[in-house]
Parts: sequence; C-alpha cells; structure tokens
Amino acid sequence: MKPRSGAHVAVAGAGALGSTVALRLARLGFGVTVFDPAPLGANASGVAAGMLAPMSEALFDPSSREHLDLMRRARDLWPDFALALGIELSRSGVRVEGRPAWRDEVLARMRALGAPQATFIAEDWRLDARQALTTLRAAAEKAGAVFEAVAVESFEPGALRLADGRTEPFDVLVLATGPGALDGALAPETNHLSPIKGQILRAPYEGGADRPVIRGEGVYLAPGASLAIGATMEHGRDDLAPDPEATRPLCDAAKVLRPDLDLEAAEIDVGVRVTTPDGLPLVGWSRKPGVLLAAGARRNGWLFAPLVADLVAAYLTGDNLGSDAEAMNARRFEASQT
Repeated sequence: MKPRSGAHVAVAGAGALGSTVALRLARLGFGVTVFDPAPLGANASGVAAGMLAPMSEALFDPSSREHLDLMRRARDLWPDFALALGIELSRSGVRVEGRPAWRDEVLARMRALGAPQATFIAEDWRLDARQALTTLRAAAEKAGAVFEAVAVESFEPGALRLADGRTEPFDVLVLATGPGALDGALAPETNHLSPIKGQILRAPYEGGADRPVIRGEGVYLAPGASLAIGATMEHGRDDLAPDPEATRPLCDAAKVLRPDLDLEAAEIDVGVRVTTPDGLPLVGWSRKPGVLLAAGARRNGWLFAPLVADLVAAYLTGDNLGSDAEAMNARRFEASQT
C-alpha cells in the first residue's frame, strides 16, 4: 500500500515513537493527527531516563545483545536529528561501578561483544525525555500535525472511530501505542506484544547533568534535574501503581554505590513499556488493511525513534526501506508471511 502524498494519517500514541513519526510525516506533507488521551509526558517515554545506550543495553539486557549493531545504527541517527530540533544530547557516557567480581563479569561480556574492555563506556548517550517530548510536539505542530486527547477505538480505511463517539475519515492508522492496544483489535500483530511495568525513583540532585550515568549491579544512576534511579522490569504487569516493595531493591543497590544518598524524598514514576519476543519493535504494515505498526520498542523507544520514523515514512511513500527493515518487520512472528 502506498498512500498518496497528502493522505490523512492518524497516529495512535504520543510517546517517543508516535511523536517522532508524526513530525516526520507532517514534514513530508501528510495530514497528521495524533490521538492519545494521556497528558504530554504521562507515558513510558516521559517517565524514561532517556537512554541512547546500545552498549549498556547489550551488556545488561540479554535480549538486546544480538541487536548491538542495529542499536548503534539507530543511535547514530540522533546527532543530526537532535541538532535540527534543538534537543540536547548528553554524551558524558556511562561508568560501571560495583564489586570487583561483578565488574570482571561485565568486562568479559564486553570482550565477547568485541568491545574495548573498560569500565567507562563513551558511546552511550542520553537525553532529557520530558524536554524531548515537548520539543517534538512543538516541532510536529509547527509542521502541521494536530494532537487530540482521545483514544482510538477502531479503524477501517476511511473510518477511524474514537473513544468520544466520533468517526473521522483517515486513510492510514499508525499504531504507536503502549499497553493500550495489546488485544489485537487494532492490529492482530499486537498479540505478540507483552507489557513490562517499569518504576524509576527520582531523588533530589545538585551534581549537574553533565556527569556520567553510573551502572551498578541491578541499578543505574542517571544525573539530571533529579537523580533518576532505575529501573524495574516487571514482566506481564501493566498497572501504573507505585510499589515501594518493588523499588526497594533499587534503593538497596543505589546505596551500595552511593551510601550517602538520601532517598527519603525520592518520588516513584511508573510507566508501562511493551515488548516483542525478540526485543525489537514491530514496524511495518499489518495484516489489517490500512494499519501500519510502530510499537513494541521495549525500553528503547527513544533510541529507535528516528529510525522507526524513517521506516514508517518509507513504507508510506514507497521509498527504499534500507537494510534494517526486515529485522523489525511487523509480521515476522507469523508462522508464514503472505
């Protein structure tokens, strides 16, 4: 399917993927409306620590290990993308700290990945997620995209039904939601997605945002306006209730690294990510006519956002998809593709 230039595209979801897709398509001349009932930043993308960290993901998340090269290519799209929008990237890297035996394990993983064996990882970056979402929305609106605070209920080509009872004419639906579309109703491929609840502590911090992220055993400390201490990975959970019991191991691990941390005033932020069986997002046309998927980036929504937006644009315009499209093909988990 190749919609005409200027076709009306609905984007469900205003997180990192949905907002970046909206900006890309609006700049190409598509009529774009983004539907998301949540306030700006009240999603997993807004809660996130904003990591653009392929090596850290490969080292500390086994499901990401085989995707290191792909994640690096996704990260490498960020400097030009961020510069054009005025999004500030922190390139202060990641420092690995902890017990000598554990550090040795991390160095062994680096060796297995063919990476320099050092406790400082210069190639991993980060951004301020909430500021980035605000910047993306402003840029998308300037390009002509419209944002509406309502959920999508159903879609057939030419007819988008919304939770407020309206039916609006749209040619294409880009599905970029989090846990709200896992029942297969909008696209059968979402049956392959599963939720992961993530909780992150935010503690008062005055050390400056230009310092490295500290990666310890079971925890990271990411400096910024506050100190982000994260993050839980609670597979199969999709509730947004703060759970001090679940975050207690984060507190304990953070105290090992920084015994003087005062966590009494720390707040808990909660988001729900969605993931595929292989940890890569679903990107491409659904079996359901008119639906294009851009969902399931696990905890790498920010990392993959520009690459996913480029792929969505290529699917819609008929341009060359490039070499990374097949790894994220939205229908790759089907027994046979037609």
